[in-house]
Amino acid sequence: MTAREGFAQRWGGLQYQVRRSCTIGGERRDSIRDWHYDLGQGMWSDPARGWYFDWSGERVSSPVRYLVHSSGSVGVDDGSGAFLEIAPSVPALVESHALTDMVAAWDRVAVGKESHLLARQLDGLADVPEASGRTVRWRVSESVVVMEFEDWSNQAPRRRRAFVWSRGETGRRRVSEAVVRVVAGSGAPGSG
Repeated sequence: MTAREGFAQRWGGLQYQVRRSCTIGGERRDSIRDWHYDLGQGMWSDPARGWYFDWSGERVSSPVRYLVHSSGSVGVDDGSGAFLEIAPSVPALVESHALTDMVAAWDRVAVGKESHLLARQLDGLADVPEASGRTVRWRVSESVVVMEFEDWSNQAPRRRRAFVWSRGETGRRRVSEAVVRVVAGSGAPGSG
C-alpha cells in the first residue's frame, strides 16, 4: 500500500504529451500521445516477487495495461497476467518520454525485426542512465539516437528491438555505414 500511495502522491494527476513520428509507406506520420498518471483500481500479487498495481498510462486503445511494481519498476500486462518490465522506474519512463519527444522531428530509420543488430553497430553514443535500465537502454549523440528495448510480450525470451533516429547528413551517413556493416556481417536488417 505504501508504494501505491507514494505513486498517487508523487505522480497522481501528472499529464503530458509526447510527440512522435514514423515513416509508413514512405510517408512521414507525426502524432501526439497523451500520458496520464492517474492511479487505477487494481492490485495483484507477483508470485515471483512483491506485487503491482495499475495506472492510466498512455491514452490510446491499447492491448496492454500499465503497471507499477512494488520494486518501483514500471511494466505492462499484455493479457497474460504477468508483469513485464518496460522501465526501471517512473522517473526513467518520464525521461524516456522526454527523449522520444526530443527526436520527434528527426528521421526514424525503418529497419524491421533485426533493428537491434543495427543499434549494436552504432558506436560513439553516450549512455543516458536516467532513461535506461535492464529492459531499455538509450544512447545519444548530436546526430544519432538509439533506444534499445525488450518487446512488450510475455514470450520468453523477450525479443530485443531498437528504434534508431538520425539527424542531418552526419546522422544519415553514420546510420548508412552501420547498415553496411550489418549486411556484411549478418544479413540485412529486417531479413530475419
